[in-house]
Amino acid sequence: MPGTAAQPIQDPADANDAPAPARGKAGAAKGKAAGSGTSSAAARLAKLGLRRPVDLVLHLPMRYEDETTVVPIAEAIHRAGLGLPAQVEGEVISNEVTFRPRRQLVVKLADDSGELTLRFLNFYGSQTKQMTEGVRLRVRGEVRGGFFGAEMVHPTVRPVLAGEALPDRLTPVYPSTAGIPQAYLRKAIGGALTRTPLPETLPQPVLQGPLARLQLRPLADCLRLLHAPPPQESEAALADRSHPAWQRIKFDELLAQQISLRRAHAARRDKTAPTMPRRAGGLLTRFLAALPFRLTGAQQRVVEEIAADMALPHPMHRLLQGDVGSGKTIVAALAACQAIDAGFQAALMAPTEILAEQHFRKLSAWLEPLGVPVAWLAGSQKAREKRAAVARVEAGEAQLVIGTHALIQDTVRFAKLGLSVVDEQHRFGVAQRLALRGKAGAAEAPAAAIAAAETVPHQLMMSATPIPRTLAMTYYADLDVSVIDELPPGRTPIVTRLVNDERRDEVIGRIHHAAAEGRQVYWVCPLIEESEALQLQTAVETYETLVAALPDLRVGLVHGRLPPAEKAAVMDDFSANRLQVLVATTVIEVGVDVPNASLMVIEHAERFGLAQLHQLRGRVGRGSAESVCLLMYQAPLSPTARERLATMRETTDGFEIARRDLEIRGPGEFLGARQSGEAMLRFADLQTDAWLVEYAQAAAELMLAHYPEAVEAHLSRWLGGREHYLKA
Repeated sequence: MPGTAAQPIQDPADANDAPAPARGKAGAAKGKAAGSGTSSAAARLAKLGLRRPVDLVLHLPMRYEDETTVVPIAEAIHRAGLGLPAQVEGEVISNEVTFRPRRQLVVKLADDSGELTLRFLNFYGSQTKQMTEGVRLRVRGEVRGGFFGAEMVHPTVRPVLAGEALPDRLTPVYPSTAGIPQAYLRKAIGGALTRTPLPETLPQPVLQGPLARLQLRPLADCLRLLHAPPPQESEAALADRSHPAWQRIKFDELLAQQISLRRAHAARRDKTAPTMPRRAGGLLTRFLAALPFRLTGAQQRVVEEIAADMALPHPMHRLLQGDVGSGKTIVAALAACQAIDAGFQAALMAPTEILAEQHFRKLSAWLEPLGVPVAWLAGSQKAREKRAAVARVEAGEAQLVIGTHALIQDTVRFAKLGLSVVDEQHRFGVAQRLALRGKAGAAEAPAAAIAAAETVPHQLMMSATPIPRTLAMTYYADLDVSVIDELPPGRTPIVTRLVNDERRDEVIGRIHHAAAEGRQVYWVCPLIEESEALQLQTAVETYETLVAALPDLRVGLVHGRLPPAEKAAVMDDFSANRLQVLVATTVIEVGVDVPNASLMVIEHAERFGLAQLHQLRGRVGRGSAESVCLLMYQAPLSPTARERLATMRETTDGFEIARRDLEIRGPGEFLGARQSGEAMLRFADLQTDAWLVEYAQAAAELMLAHYPEAVEAHLSRWLGGREHYLKA
């Protein structure tokens, strides 16, 4: 697109508007090094992501100040205490630096209607000179009642001439950072608006076709309005971003996202993957026949979707969603069987050793009796064990390999990797997931050769954190998504109760009663983000308290700092019912499957997020006995904590919990920016703008099919050639 691709930002400011220079000799040296100041200005703007003129044009105000009217000082004083800003104009009648109770600049301003005090607690000598007696000032701020009368503290001040015209537009206030004053940004953005061409990137057939109902305004008009709106425009609509001009900005951003995601999906279709059709009478058939239970309808549907993908010559890139306990592991096992039947290896990577080991034990028990060698790789293994496992993987002797991040270490080389499964995929970064995928055929060729050949294994990503539909349509539109929306039969609903921490003795009594009935209990200690040491201390103290209070029961303790062998021994004892109570930190959040455990106590539940609470609660309710989750909290609760705990009490539906979690936290925090380090949507808000996504999808499909030049222009404008959402 002309004028927007790679042109550097010119220095838009003169000496009066430029960022304040550093003082003293160091400042002088910096000034010489910077020459005209253009390079330092560009560096500061680059901190805000503003590298091209079009980036400046798309740097939109976060709010506005109304400097189009002036009110008499008496009227401004009358508004004191209402929290409303006012703009007044008058003459300085006194200017004094006082030192009690602290150093401050006190200026008296007067007009025909009255006097007003301006107070500056932090100020420069230049400001003192700017506001000398007799100078006429235009001042904007909130009037408050002070000890010595009405005053403005740190108002915006501008010297003016008598009768000087007022602005006819609202004054934009932009997101900024240290060293970039608003005046500098306004001039930079104003200059960019003047010299940057903004041709329409939406073809007329698209605007008049799938987008006709939106009645979108021209982008150039919308940008000019948002940077300098006339005062008659609805301030409320500008503030809450419901104005038609904002609607156009949000739509264009969503369209760029949808185009890039669809291109990512298409790019994967251009790569080659091994075809793995189902083999009649093979391992998969024997595995299904050996299962002591039948798959649910949802599991069968998902298995068919995955099987169809793996039979194609391009790589599967599928996200498997399923609520806690819905049976995702068995689906992954069936996919592995299909890969092994076709003569390939499968790998399953999990984020924690406890979860990876649970998978190893379960899948080994299922598959080794059928003649499938399963290997285990983890960071805690002894060197000799790890070397032996790595050798089996490289030789192709291990057909299924299960482990943690250890799977992607340079020393691990697969003979013939055809399927990679990533559990709890949101806990891994994009680079880590790609590293596992890059292990395909690593025993025969270096990674560079494999990348050049564009041959990659099929990839299945699993998540027990359900993704609301609006997020799936936006941030995961480049993936094929399968959902297990049905729990296995025989599961009883989990009853959730909120318990004040003052009733701790009653909770301990409840534990004793459950153990007397032959049931087992989890007690999860609070998450203390500021200090892992404090979390461990809390767990140890709770363990000691329960040991003393329950002398006839066996109580165990597991936490992240235990040596792996001890951790495994404790988990073995709990799984075998040799321990009745397990005190744990959040290491048991995922993967632990003990059907006999029917009581979960979560201490200081107000410190956990909704997703974690739901995952922890899912450790019980895995058998036929009625299960209870007690959320212990300390009063008083913050509004957010109260909302989270109420949600947990009201529903066990993971998708409903995820929807409310999205409302509470917003998409950026909910998704962790897809672990990619890229910015989420800057302008569109999925809680209010989800309805635009379907229009963006329809426009993206039409533009990709018929208007390739418009696609490139649109992506260049919004993503600068860096397709943030494009994931290899």
